[in-house]
Amino acid sequence: MTYLKEIKGRHQGLTYHIVKTEKFKTISIIFKLLSPLTNEEVTKRALFPHVLLRGTSKYPSTSAFRTYLDELYGTSVSADLSKKGEQHVMTFRLDIANEKYLKEQTPLLEKGLELIRDVIFSPALEDGVFHSLYVSQEKRTLKQRIQAVYNDKMRYSNLRLIQEMCKDERYALHVNGELKDVEDITPQSLYETYQKALREDQLDLYIVGDVDENQVEQLISSYFNVEERPGRKAADIQRNHKPEPREVIEDADVKQGKLNMGFRTNTFFTDQDYPALLLFNGLFGGFSHSKLFINVREKASLAYYAASRIESFKGLLMVMSGIEVGNYQKAVEIINEQFQEMKKGNFTEDVIDQTKAVIKNQILETLDTPYGLVEFLYQQTAAQTEFSLEKWLANIANVSKEDIIKVGEKIELDTTYFLKGTEGAS
Repeated sequence: MTYLKEIKGRHQGLTYHIVKTEKFKTISIIFKLLSPLTNEEVTKRALFPHVLLRGTSKYPSTSAFRTYLDELYGTSVSADLSKKGEQHVMTFRLDIANEKYLKEQTPLLEKGLELIRDVIFSPALEDGVFHSLYVSQEKRTLKQRIQAVYNDKMRYSNLRLIQEMCKDERYALHVNGELKDVEDITPQSLYETYQKALREDQLDLYIVGDVDENQVEQLISSYFNVEERPGRKAADIQRNHKPEPREVIEDADVKQGKLNMGFRTNTFFTDQDYPALLLFNGLFGGFSHSKLFINVREKASLAYYAASRIESFKGLLMVMSGIEVGNYQKAVEIINEQFQEMKKGNFTEDVIDQTKAVIKNQILETLDTPYGLVEFLYQQTAAQTEFSLEKWLANIANVSKEDIIKVGEKIELDTTYFLKGTEGAS
């Protein structure tokens, strides 16, 4: 059974990916820009996608731009940011109705591609740079987005763990940049960073839906004129070696303590034993049948929540939990105990099979949305690797108990971070 078919091609400095599927009634056009994370640029790169969404040269006012989207049967366009290890990814997403299903034969696919082209390559300008009003308004919104992380203690404790664990590594930079850098951004400096991104970033365009690939290829060659760029080297993974695991405790005005623990897996997305790491994480803290959930949350009643996740490009495994302040020592001990149990192989074949089934379902569920489908494919693009979904599922199915124990041997605790609440403290 073939789950998905990706047609890949290159047009000048742009790689395009056509995913032909009858699963969706809309067409999703997703444009991604990837670049190394840098201290100097991350905040500006977090800002300019939102400035681009304010208007194009053809529809320079935000109201005219929004009206045009409504005319295209309520087309929506959005932007977001993410990290893949030490790389910064900007994503523009446009969802448009498929003209096949409409009475009127409006060439919507063509209009959609033209629109995403205009949003990214032909923005509304004022005196040759970004509109000062749009920049100042979006700066205010960016500050709110950055501040929101500080207000949400679960996200904040995760951010602080990464900042402590990855000190002097680019991965410590937040995807939305730094609050202190927002104020100094000018329309001119922002426009220069945007121009540099268009010249140097790796550009990938995904079209997902019931489309004719020949028509899509023709439209791409007529609408996108992108200068060539040098091939990208695989990003170096920075590692700040610590002789011993560190413990960081901070006080905060929170009712519930946040205990986060960061491990170095020394296994990455392109490694052969990565599927075994997926299983290790699933058994340890990834799902509701995992050791952390059952032993820390259910049996010992030590945590309001306890889970783990992996960052595949950076080789990290992170445990997140919410606990009573007085239970800190006990919670750290039991989490470490469960980690040692995993390393010893104290888990059954039945629970391995259960975890494989859950991971498989999770992957297939991801492919049920155009965005999830693109994320699955882009993970490979960003890592400069390629495999079919069938191969990926087979690799997971073939992981043995020995493989899981072996991948666990490489995992080491790096940093324990505790955001200590004031209430309930003895």
